[in-house]
Amino acid sequence: MEWFERIFNFLIHRPIIMMALMSLPLFLAWYLKQCFPSQKLLLLTLTPLGFSIGIVFWPTFIYFAAASALVVALLAIVDICTLISAKYFRATREVMKIASLGKKHDCQFTVANHSNQSCKVEIRDDLSGEFSTDVHRFEFQFAGRSRSSFEYKFVASERGRFQMERIYIKVFSRFNLWHAYYEIDVHDEIFVYPNLKQIAEYDLLARTNRLNQMGVRRTRKIGQDNEFERLRDYTRGDNYKHMDWRATARRRQLTVKDFQENQSQRIVFLIDCGRMMTGQSGGIDLFDHALNAILMLSYVALRQGDSVGLICFSNQIHSYTPAKSGVNHINRLLQATFDQRANFVESRYDEAFLYLRKNCLKRSLVVLVTNVIDTLNSDQIHRYMSNLTQRHLPLSVLLRDHQMFDAIDGHLERPAPRDSDRFFSAAAAANILNWRQQVITELLHQNIMALDVFPEEMTAGLINQYLEIKAKHLL
Repeated sequence: MEWFERIFNFLIHRPIIMMALMSLPLFLAWYLKQCFPSQKLLLLTLTPLGFSIGIVFWPTFIYFAAASALVVALLAIVDICTLISAKYFRATREVMKIASLGKKHDCQFTVANHSNQSCKVEIRDDLSGEFSTDVHRFEFQFAGRSRSSFEYKFVASERGRFQMERIYIKVFSRFNLWHAYYEIDVHDEIFVYPNLKQIAEYDLLARTNRLNQMGVRRTRKIGQDNEFERLRDYTRGDNYKHMDWRATARRRQLTVKDFQENQSQRIVFLIDCGRMMTGQSGGIDLFDHALNAILMLSYVALRQGDSVGLICFSNQIHSYTPAKSGVNHINRLLQATFDQRANFVESRYDEAFLYLRKNCLKRSLVVLVTNVIDTLNSDQIHRYMSNLTQRHLPLSVLLRDHQMFDAIDGHLERPAPRDSDRFFSAAAAANILNWRQQVITELLHQNIMALDVFPEEMTAGLINQYLEIKAKHLL
């Protein structure tokens, strides 16, 4: 014990050296930067603390306090040296770039340990709050000079463009007194698109002639597939059914009718991404309801041979997709809208309609998808949509608010004379709905078609309106 007493007497009379020795583990932790003491180490430090309290009653406890502190310090120093540095870890990730909203998506990443030492690790991938998964972390014993692969599935709850920038590794020391947290840069980009399950359902119901299950009505088509173009002289081989006998008698020469095939018609969507579309219905944003309905109608129109274009706007123009035909054009529309969101800003209808006027010169069905809440935006909708009637066929799609109708229906079903709050809420809702109906009536008087629907019923309503326009040859 003589050597111990010499060391102790040496340190007890040199407190600066003793403090430096006690703080050496903390200095090493600071040097490694990403190293932190574990709960086990904190509990071990209570041993010299207990002996230090006993010094008040038994002065000889100073030896036990110093000895235990020295042992804990040496053990912490030795254990911190067993931590594997971050330079020995490598990681890669394999994940598809495109994911669908609400559907499971596969992801796999591989982590390699290039050191000769084994260690216990806990690994977690870089998933943001928009993704949910059943497996949040992987904990296992990582052997030296080895690699391990991990697979899991995640589900996206929001559309958009998301970044997966790193993989997090928590490394345990040999005696579990220290934890090191490392971040390995592994960059991947995930594009979350809307779930197009309804398109597959539409194809299935269309093939089996059951579109009424989606709310799509049968529309009787007026006229023929061919449109009259001109009168011309009869030539050998012309169909006698196309003879115009009145023109023949008047001209005293055989005359036939010439027809042309119906040309591809155009649909241009104006999607409001401003404050009017920031509400929710059934746990889904109004903008998402509108986007699902627009993509569904775009697919139906493209199958009919029409051209579809799209403008997303709020206080500025966010994206513009020129009108083109072909079913593959649905991919361009998806690319232009998958990362769009409604923002709490005032929409600039003037800029949107001016942009439409510059970029869409041919006659088109212009579908404005927005909401009506106050006179400010209702006046702008009425003003700019009425200016389109000379060149285009305008259609305003206004989304209803369930709370307004529920306030009136609930009061009518359960009248409560003494419940003044419910009564005034119902009266206020009725006043707003009357004003809203007046706005729609004024739009109809200006030859502006208006579709007033609940967000959940928007898809079927839009398709029915489009089929009716096609049947009546309004374009």
